[in-house]
Amino acid sequence: MPVTYVIDTQEKVIRTQCVGMSTLAEVVDHFRALERDPDCVGHLDVLLDLTEMKSLPNARQIQAVPYEIARIRERVRFGACAIVATTDPLFGMLRMFEVLAERFFRVIHVFRTKAEAETWLASQRQQSSQVDGGSISEGIRSEADKA
Repeated sequence: MPVTYVIDTQEKVIRTQCVGMSTLAEVVDHFRALERDPDCVGHLDVLLDLTEMKSLPNARQIQAVPYEIARIRERVRFGACAIVATTDPLFGMLRMFEVLAERFFRVIHVFRTKAEAETWLASQRQQSSQVDGGSISEGIRSEADKA
């Protein structure tokens, strides 16, 4: 399956990777699997690695994903989301996703390299753990964060 994930329960991170010709149906299946996964609870950060993805989602597909995120919010609250997209077209589409999905994350950002994304995600976890013992407004971005 071109969409795979691992939940690091120690770091509280979902590491998702899309490989090859990933489809919207596979992304929806991914969210269904997260919904059933006993480790996908509480507050989790996300690393979405698209470095090996060969397909380019269209605007309609990008717009559909936040609805899937909303469906699983009773089970899991997302903190920081780092997305890795190396090609220009995919980077641009994921910037659109960043805007559409920002209300479901404390903070979300698209990167060109996995190293940059990992470094940023680690810094976000450190910041999060220093505020309210690791809980920042239930994982939802405040108006001040959006500005």
